[in-house]
Amino acid sequence: MARQARAVRTRRTILEAAAAVFDELGYEGASTTEILARSGLTRGALYFHFPSKEAIADAVVELQNEALVPPENKVRLQSLIDVSLAFAERLRSDVVVRAAVRLSVEQVSYKASSAAYRGPADVIENLLLRARDEGELLPSVEPQEVTQLIQGAFIGTQLLSQVYDPDRLDLPERIATLWKYLLPSLAIPGLLPHLSADPGRGRLVLERQTTRAAEDDSDEGDDADEGGVPDDAAAREHSAYGGGVTGSATGDEIQGVEGAATNHEVRRRAGHRTVRAGALAAPAAGMR
Repeated sequence: MARQARAVRTRRTILEAAAAVFDELGYEGASTTEILARSGLTRGALYFHFPSKEAIADAVVELQNEALVPPENKVRLQSLIDVSLAFAERLRSDVVVRAAVRLSVEQVSYKASSAAYRGPADVIENLLLRARDEGELLPSVEPQEVTQLIQGAFIGTQLLSQVYDPDRLDLPERIATLWKYLLPSLAIPGLLPHLSADPGRGRLVLERQTTRAAEDDSDEGDDADEGGVPDDAAAREHSAYGGGVTGSATGDEIQGVEGAATNHEVRRRAGHRTVRAGALAAPAAGMR
């Protein structure tokens, strides 16, 4: 077990060092020599885990899926908004996510597999399908079409943000604006006032997820001390990314959305949901 834990730490060290190099220099400018210099490891240790620079890049790209875990929320559309805002926040603060996105978007000698795009698309589509099943979407909404729209819009928006500012400081605001104009075409009118696209929500969501992951790791450590068998450490590697952050959105706001979800669900099950023919142009009043 100790050997396995060391292997997981070594692999993570390599990936974090590689991510910093890829983020700074791109795939073409990166070298295993530079990755080794930043990791402080031996070449033998690197090649034990990865046979080539391309294999390292593949592993970094795959890590972005760990940043796409939807936060728990009874309103599926709110979960979709939150995961997009949290990912935008990670692009500002998490070098692994930045490197994964750069490797996915750049069309050079390294070309990320289609899985780099299928993973995020699956998250979006699954949330939209669940939102449709819960009666949150307008009848005209096609989840597959909207998935392509949201994914393409997010990629373009983050690229434009980087053009104006390499640190993407305005990305949460840009994503919030994107939702401001998308939601009236997606959500039923009665749900719109309860949806929040506040730019600060992403930071709050990350804080909650990081705290929860730390608590889970602590509980698993206690189980191991008592003779239990902890989960594979590699499956929990995501807990090493992200940090304690705060945002302009508050816990009360998130609880308010979750409370609205309960009321919405009760109304839906009672058969009182009404969808008007002209709902596609419903205003987004009250959306923060």
